[in-house]
Amino acid sequence: TNISRPWGACPAGWRSRSSNPAPEVSSDQAVGMVSFPPLQTYSEEESMMREAVKKCAQERIAPFVSKMDENSAMDEEVIKTLFEQGLMGIEIDPEYNGTGSTFFSSILVIEELAKVDASVAVLCDIQNTLINTLFTKLGTTAQKEQYLSRLSTDMVGSFCLSEAESGSDAFSLKTRADKHKDYYIINGSKMWISNAEHAGVFLVMANVDPSSGYKGITCFIVDRDTEGLEICKKENKLGLRASSTCPLNLDNVKVPEKNILGQIGQGYKYAIEMLNEGRIGIAAQMIGLAQGCFDHTIPYTKQRVQFGQRIFDFQGMQHQIAHVASQIEAGRLLTYNAARLKEAGRPFIKEACMAKYFTAEVATLTTSKCIEWMGGVGFTKDYPIEKYYRDCKIGTIYEGTTNVQLSTIAKFIDKEYDH
Repeated sequence: TNISRPWGACPAGWRSRSSNPAPEVSSDQAVGMVSFPPLQTYSEEESMMREAVKKCAQERIAPFVSKMDENSAMDEEVIKTLFEQGLMGIEIDPEYNGTGSTFFSSILVIEELAKVDASVAVLCDIQNTLINTLFTKLGTTAQKEQYLSRLSTDMVGSFCLSEAESGSDAFSLKTRADKHKDYYIINGSKMWISNAEHAGVFLVMANVDPSSGYKGITCFIVDRDTEGLEICKKENKLGLRASSTCPLNLDNVKVPEKNILGQIGQGYKYAIEMLNEGRIGIAAQMIGLAQGCFDHTIPYTKQRVQFGQRIFDFQGMQHQIAHVASQIEAGRLLTYNAARLKEAGRPFIKEACMAKYFTAEVATLTTSKCIEWMGGVGFTKDYPIEKYYRDCKIGTIYEGTTNVQLSTIAKFIDKEYDH
């Protein structure tokens, strides 16, 4: 028999239909035991995608990285490349010009991009794990027709939840939407909005009934050119400098009723669901970043000679290098496991939180150690190591801080031991 993709059915797309031969099972395994593929097993399509993105990142993104960081601006050429390569609509159905691939493919793409530039990875991550997923899951036929093709081909989307007063306590948001005839008037402001500078559409969380607390939170589709929507001056950040992060002002923004995404009052539920998935994306970003930094550093330790031997040959160095490599591997396996669970339709929230928490710690450790191993040059901007070090810090903050992840993990553990 032939086994095609061991992880559930795959939707239509450009993927190759060829199936992998069944794994060989030894006679003692054969008795009532099933052989499962290792976590780092990819379908043919996943492998192809991973290789293609790796090549594209090296050739078409890497040359821009240093300049983009310095100028705090994403190069239009890079955004164009992401769209051309089909990386902005990975899970969108081909009928809407999407790639028609899987969630796991998105995770692999984010990881590969982050090895070269975390700012580019987060642009791709938000588009695929938040924006496209919300439109795909909740959009009406008309909304899908209007937005999905554009999100696959030329339009960046932006997710607007955080506010000055509501960060980790996301549902204390103050932005409100007041109903008139067949439209709503939205007033309020948003903070820390990623991709705002380039976005053509914003998914804005606003409360239609503040008296009912978070149960009035609703998701609105707001086009960039809507009157009253102001994208303010972008933040001057420590890391992820090429990724735009801006405040947004909404001053009497008129949005037709048909621009509600999903159901009225369900916005909080959608936000939580999306952030749970999004955390796996951030984990992939952090592990890619750590690996990219490690890949730049190890060759240097093999070339640089001190006291008559390569730095790599000192036992103290070898133990540190082996330790960091093990941590990166553990983070990758946590991330892949969370992604495979999600893709298999199994519970994954605890695992997603663990992956995000752990990979952010690993990225912090890796980038810090790499600067030390590189010595003086690691501290200069002539090498990319210091940029990885700055870029990783946000991993412990956005899409749920480390403490929020730990609290969520603890809740699950509490429940597990109730019986």
